[in-house]
Amino acid sequence: MGKPKTPRPVADNEARAVARTIRVSPQKLNLVAAMIRGKKVQAALHDLEFSRKRIAGTVRKTLESAIANAENNHDLDVDALIVAEAYVGKSITMKRFHTRGRGRASRIEKPFSNLTIVVREVEEKAEAA
Repeated sequence: MGKPKTPRPVADNEARAVARTIRVSPQKLNLVAAMIRGKKVQAALHDLEFSRKRIAGTVRKTLESAIANAENNHDLDVDALIVAEAYVGKSITMKRFHTRGRGRASRIEKPFSNLTIVVREVEEKAEAA
């Protein structure tokens, strides 16, 4: 008998990839995620390749993983993919202490983030002549 199959978390024309515990604050990661939202995947990859942000390489790897998932696991056309969603969530925060003057200490928080990228296959609109 067994349990019923778990339904897919995304639609049939979508694929996703998740990167967890990325060592950057969610605010900084969201700046890079906002840069690729709604773009075609090739344009998004080019933007990430030439971005000056440190975390752009990790975002690029996650996007490439979502594209590979779409192609290999869900049989979607790579040329018709767009970045449907790119959202950021908070993960753990490491707490560290930094010595200060007069024998005191202050807390340093080192945040981590989660990144989820969903790519969607869209039909090319036929141009009427």
